[in-house]
Amino acid sequence: MAGVFETLAFLRDPDFARSRFERYGDVYETSLLGQRTVFIRGEQAIADLFAQGDALQGWWPDSVRQLLGPLSLANRNGAEHKARRRVVGQLFASAALRRYSPAIVALVEGLNQDLLAAPVPVALVPRLRRFAFSVIATTVLGLDGADRDALFEDFETWCQGLFSLPFALPGSPFARARQARKRLLRRLGSVLQKAQAAAASGAPLAAGGLDLLAGGLDEAGLPLADDDVAEQLLLLLFAGYETTASSLSCLLLTLLQHPAELGWLLQELDGLSWPPEEGDAAMAYDAQRAPRLDAVVKEVMRLTPPVGGFFRRTREPIALAGVLVPADRVVQVSITASHRHGADPADLAAFRPQRHLEPDTNVFLLPYGGGERVCLGKALAELEIRLLAVGLLKQLRFGLEPGQDLTLMVIPSPSPKDGLLVRPRRRSTDTSESGARPEPLTSEPRRDVVRAAGGWGFNARAETFNGRMAMLGFVALLATELAMGGQAFTHVLLGIG
Repeated sequence: MAGVFETLAFLRDPDFARSRFERYGDVYETSLLGQRTVFIRGEQAIADLFAQGDALQGWWPDSVRQLLGPLSLANRNGAEHKARRRVVGQLFASAALRRYSPAIVALVEGLNQDLLAAPVPVALVPRLRRFAFSVIATTVLGLDGADRDALFEDFETWCQGLFSLPFALPGSPFARARQARKRLLRRLGSVLQKAQAAAASGAPLAAGGLDLLAGGLDEAGLPLADDDVAEQLLLLLFAGYETTASSLSCLLLTLLQHPAELGWLLQELDGLSWPPEEGDAAMAYDAQRAPRLDAVVKEVMRLTPPVGGFFRRTREPIALAGVLVPADRVVQVSITASHRHGADPADLAAFRPQRHLEPDTNVFLLPYGGGERVCLGKALAELEIRLLAVGLLKQLRFGLEPGQDLTLMVIPSPSPKDGLLVRPRRRSTDTSESGARPEPLTSEPRRDVVRAAGGWGFNARAETFNGRMAMLGFVALLATELAMGGQAFTHVLLGIG
C-alpha cells in the first residue's frame, strides 16, 4: 500500500518532487505503484548520469514507445541508436541550417502579415504551432502546402495520444493517435520516395533537406530501409515541432508579462537589421551579436523548459552524486527542479535574464537534455527562436487581452490555456516603444520574485489544476497499473520538475 499512498501524493501534491529533494537530497528512490523510480536533480547527479555510457538505456512510457514505433531512434539503444543519430543528424548540421534560414525568414514575414490581418484578439499559440510545424515540415522535410496541411491535422491527433492511457478503445485518444500514425507514415513514405526519385534523376529538390539522408547506413553498414527512415522522420516532426512551439509561446508570454525586460530587449533589437542580409541569417542574431536576446531565451528556457524531465533505465548498478542506484531502475531527471536549485531560491524563481550576462554567473541549464541523447534539433530550434523573436518583436507590438487564463497546460509541453490572446499592431522604433531610454548592457530591470515552482515545475495555479485533473484519472490509472506492471504512472511524469 505504500506505493499507492506515494502515488496519491505524487498526483495531488505540487511540491512532491521538491519536498522530497529537500528531505532526502538530490538523489532519492521511491515506489510509485510497483515501479521503483529514482528522481535526481542537480549538476553533479546529472553529470554522473551522462557519464554512465552503456550502463543506461533510453526509456519512455508505453504509450510513447508504441506511437513512436519500434524502429524509432528514441526506442533504440547502443550501436543502433548511434548509427541512426549519425544519419538523422545531417539534417541539422551547420550547412543544412544555412540552407533552411531564408525559408524560415520568409515564414516569419508571413506570420507577421497574418497577425496584422487577423481579427482581434488573436490567439498566438495556434499560429505559433503552425509556424513551428511549417519550419520542420516544409523547410526541413520539403513538404508542399497540401501535404503539410494534411500532415498537420493528423500530427495534432497523434500528439494528443502520446501521454494517454495505452488502450486502443474505440474513440479514445490513443486509438485515434494510432490511426493518425498510420496515415502519417504513409504520407512520410511518399515524400521520401519523391526525394529519392529526384536524387536518382539528378534533379535538385524543390525544398527541404531530405537529400542529406542519402547514403545513410545502419549499424551493420547497410542502407536504412524506407520504413526505418520514415519512423525517424516522424520523431523529427515531434522533436522539431511540439517543444519548439512551446518555447516560442513561453518566450512571448513571459516578455508580455514583464514589460521592463521586454523594453530592455527591444533596445538591442532596434539596433539590429531585419530581414538579415542574404547568407547571414544563420548567424545574424547569435550570442555575440545579440547577447540580450540570447540571455532572454536562456532565462525563458530555464524557468519553463519545453520538457520538465526525461528518463533513463539502469542496466547495472551505478553511482549518482555518491548514491548507489541499483539495476533496473527508472531514473527521472528533473530538469525544472535542477534549473531552480541553488543557494538563492528566491532569485532563481525570478525572471532575470541579466544573470546570463554576469561574468561570475553559475547557472545550470539543460533545456535540451544532454549526453548521447541530447536533442538532435537543438541548433535548428535555437535558430528558429532567434529569427522569430527578432522578426516579430522588431515589427509588431502586442497587447495582452485582459481576462484570459494564462495558466500553463504542461502536457505534452507548456502552453497558455487560452491560447495567449493578444492585440497586435505595428510598432515604431523610437524609445517610447522600447519602454525606456537606452541603458548600458549591464543594466538590471525590475526583478519580480515569484513563488518557486513546486514538483511540476511551473506555477501554482497550473500545478493545482493539473493535480486535480490527474486525480480524476486515478481510478483508470490504478486499473492500468494492474495491467502494465507499474508503469502507467509515468504518463504524467514528463510535465514534472
